[in-house]
Amino acid sequence: MPELPEVETVRSAMAEFLMGRRVQDVWCSGKRLREPLTRRRVQSLMGDRFLAARRRAKYLLLDLESGRTLLVHLGMTGNLIFRHDRQLHDHLILQLDSGPPLVYADPRRFGLVLLLDEAGLSRCRWLQRLGVEPLSDDFTAEKLHPICRRSQRLIKSLLLDGTVVVGVGNIYANEALFRAGIRPTLRCPRLSKARVTKLVEEVRTVLRQAIARGGTTISDYLGSGSGGRFQQELAVYGRKGEPCRTCGKTLKGIVVAGRSTVYCPCCQH
Repeated sequence: MPELPEVETVRSAMAEFLMGRRVQDVWCSGKRLREPLTRRRVQSLMGDRFLAARRRAKYLLLDLESGRTLLVHLGMTGNLIFRHDRQLHDHLILQLDSGPPLVYADPRRFGLVLLLDEAGLSRCRWLQRLGVEPLSDDFTAEKLHPICRRSQRLIKSLLLDGTVVVGVGNIYANEALFRAGIRPTLRCPRLSKARVTKLVEEVRTVLRQAIARGGTTISDYLGSGSGGRFQQELAVYGRKGEPCRTCGKTLKGIVVAGRSTVYCPCCQH
């Protein structure tokens, strides 16, 4: 599943290569994604022009000259790429006034593509009840610590809750908790204000570093060999049974909130 750095990397690519380009033709497979993607609806994109590329949580918001927004979620296997050749799992192809077409492809069809007007965007159910953006000024220890005090959940479970903080995801929750020295199974009320402050700082740092390196698995989502360089810097994720790079102890693997979790029993407490 793409997480915030991967989606932000795609957003940045769309901002660089898509903005200002006008749709000249539209092809749609007609196959259902997470919600139906109807040919009639997307045909209305013809003649429209892309003006801005935004992100909310893991959703891409591509704003159009008509005042509408093309909302995209990559799901598990979706990608948004520029290429000429049509392939088996393509679901939306936008011919543009210059350069290669923009293609949304998704083998497992867990992704989402919606064309929404301003009213539809404001009441879109996928954007309701989303938590704070972790890179915004609203993500602070002053706001997170009281939430932790009221919750009996494990701290990793809280970090993965999109109604609390959006887009952190499994990879970066593992890494931020390691950097903060916090065991993922620690109950939230046991975290002091100082430790929450450290965790907030490390969530920000790990996400910013991942964005700067093109995410961890971005080649799956951009359809190119670029990006994904943060994979070389992972301290714990995917390294169960290997030695900790800080203390040398063997990293342990467990399951928290249904997600694979790796931590150091020595460095994290």
